Amino acid sequence: MAAMASPVLVAVIGSGPAGIYAAEALVKQTDGDVRVDVFDRLPSPYGLVRYGVAPDHTSIKAIARYLQKVLENPAVRFFGCVELGRDLTRADLLGCYDAVIYSTGAMVDRHMRIPGEELPGSIAATDFVNWYCGHPDAADHTFDLSVEEVAVIGVGNVAVDVVRILAKSADELRATDVPEQVIEALSQSRVKRVHMVGRRGPAQAKFTTKEARELGELPNAGIHVSPADMDLDPASAELAEKDRHVRGNVKVLNTWTAEPPADRARQIDVRFWRAPVEILGTDRVEGLRLEKTRLDDSGRVTGTGEFETLPVGLVLRSVGYQSVPLDGVPFDERSSTVPNAGGRIVGPDGAPAPGEYVAGWIKRGPTGVVGTNKSDAAETVRNLLEDVLADGSRTPPEHTIEELLESRGLRVVTYDDWLNLDAAEIALARALDRGDRVKLARWEAMTSACRGRD
Repeated sequence: MAAMASPVLVAVIGSGPAGIYAAEALVKQTDGDVRVDVFDRLPSPYGLVRYGVAPDHTSIKAIARYLQKVLENPAVRFFGCVELGRDLTRADLLGCYDAVIYSTGAMVDRHMRIPGEELPGSIAATDFVNWYCGHPDAADHTFDLSVEEVAVIGVGNVAVDVVRILAKSADELRATDVPEQVIEALSQSRVKRVHMVGRRGPAQAKFTTKEARELGELPNAGIHVSPADMDLDPASAELAEKDRHVRGNVKVLNTWTAEPPADRARQIDVRFWRAPVEILGTDRVEGLRLEKTRLDDSGRVTGTGEFETLPVGLVLRSVGYQSVPLDGVPFDERSSTVPNAGGRIVGPDGAPAPGEYVAGWIKRGPTGVVGTNKSDAAETVRNLLEDVLADGSRTPPEHTIEELLESRGLRVVTYDDWLNLDAAEIALARALDRGDRVKLARWEAMTSACRGRD
């Protein structure tokens, strides 16, 4: 890359994997001739690695150590507790930087749009995940774990994580980073049976084989799937033959058709070919009505007219994530993404929005694994730098971000502040004899730790 007269100034909104991979790509593709400011509304970085990866998946959470090295690069700065739309506007950012990359992810669950969905006890899986992962927005959430039966709607990895956390005992999670108040709540759980419900069949399940295998190896929970649900139609059988992932899933699922041991504290029932049609109850969830389904000749799910009711007192919906609009930034409501071409944001007329880019789920939708964000971010950065280099007369920013933040009296969390919080969580784990880290989940506790206060 040709040398630039002055470093490229880029703001990255969101410090999850997509945002930090974008910062890394900017440093690598400019040989460090860049200044990248990574913003997050939370006082902690790492996004879904910290608040989406299940606490008992320590190997995946270790990705944070890689992301940490990016934030420690001298060309990269972290600005925590700064929210787009509240503290800074789109115009503010464009006035301070040569380019802005939005990488805010997909933050809310999709709705099922069935009667009873708004009843107390019908909950988005993201709320439950945020709670057990220690997200400050969910620190004071409560879930009725006094019920004996729970339904988890969905057969993706998030649904499997939720089922696994419900099926494990508090003691099995004590060595993880789960907040203390979550451990206490789980220790009081009376849940005996967890139903995982999928609209399609086993060949269409979205979870990975590794996740499925973990679910079947829980020492204190039996797992069962009806042999009838494992009868594959010709199209599904062909898919299982050709697709290694599907073949692996079906192989694991077939081992669950035997009756589970009766001496397990909890039971997991996996129900394929069931579509939720109504959540039952008057003042709270009292049941879930399902319709049996099949695939029609075009491969679409259709109802059979046969129904059954599960006597559940809690329904956790995990039917997909979606992004939310950003203030002033174009947004496609149908795909829940920002319209873009290779990461370049485009307006209604199809023309690129100068200086504005996207990366991650808000760019492509909630697909792929954590590592997918790396190539995704690299593509966006290549196009960004191509645009910057094509502009031979970059105008200096109107003002620096420091001046703007100071003029508004905003107290940001720096990377060094975050390290104080990091150290406080490690110290708490030692004090509680609970593994490597115990998360501080409440805003006040997190920000106090950032300032070095107990």
